[in-house]
Amino acid sequence: MPEQLIFDLPIKTAFGREDFFVTSTNATAVKIVENWPNWPLLKLILAGPSGAGKSHLAYIWSEMTAGIVIDAKSLMDIDLRSISEVALCVEGLHQIAGNEELEAHAFHLHNLTQENGVPFLITGIGVPATWGLTLPDLASRINGTAVTELRAPDDMLLNALLIKQFNDRQIAIDPKIIGYLLQRMERSFTGVSRLVTELDETALKLKKPISIKLARIVLDSYI
Repeated sequence: MPEQLIFDLPIKTAFGREDFFVTSTNATAVKIVENWPNWPLLKLILAGPSGAGKSHLAYIWSEMTAGIVIDAKSLMDIDLRSISEVALCVEGLHQIAGNEELEAHAFHLHNLTQENGVPFLITGIGVPATWGLTLPDLASRINGTAVTELRAPDDMLLNALLIKQFNDRQIAIDPKIIGYLLQRMERSFTGVSRLVTELDETALKLKKPISIKLARIVLDSYI
C-alpha cells in the first residue's frame, strides 16, 4: 500500500498567556519577565534551551508592554532608531556571535534603548557567557545585564507541553497516551516537539489514529 502524502499544512501555535504553563521550573523566570518595570536599567536577558518557551514568553511580554519582537539576524534590515522608541525584544542574540556588522548593530540598538528609557528584552540559547560575542563593547553590555533562565521541564510541564503541541495540530489525544509517552520519551523541550511531529506524521502515513501501539513504534525508532 503506498504511503499517504503528507501536506505541509500550517500549525496554529497558541501564544496567549493562558497557553503558557507555569510550573516550578519556570515560575521564577515568568515572575521576573512580568515584573519588567522593576528590571535593573529596564533590561533583561531571558536564557534557556531551545524550545523552552522563550519566544512564547517574549510574545506575552510584548503584549503587556505594547512592544515589538524582532529577530537578531534581521538587525541590519531595520531602522534601529525607530524601533528603539518602544518596548523591544530582540530574539536569538546568540545567533549573531562573530558577525561584526550584526554585533555592531546590536550594540548601537542597546545604547539607543538605554538613551530612550524603554524596556529591552533579549533572548538566547544558553547563558550569555557561552554566546561567544566578539565585539568587546557589546559583550560588556550583555554581561552587565540581568539574566533569568527557563530551566529543563518537570513532569507537569512536559505533560502540558505535549497536550499543547497536539492541540496546536488540532489532535485530540487520549490522556493514557500522554502518560505512556511521559514514561518513555526524551525529557526535553526539543524532545517534545520532535516526538509530537513524528507521531503526527507517522499516523498520517499509516492512516491510523495515534495510539499506544503507534507511540511504541515511534519511540522504538529512536533506539
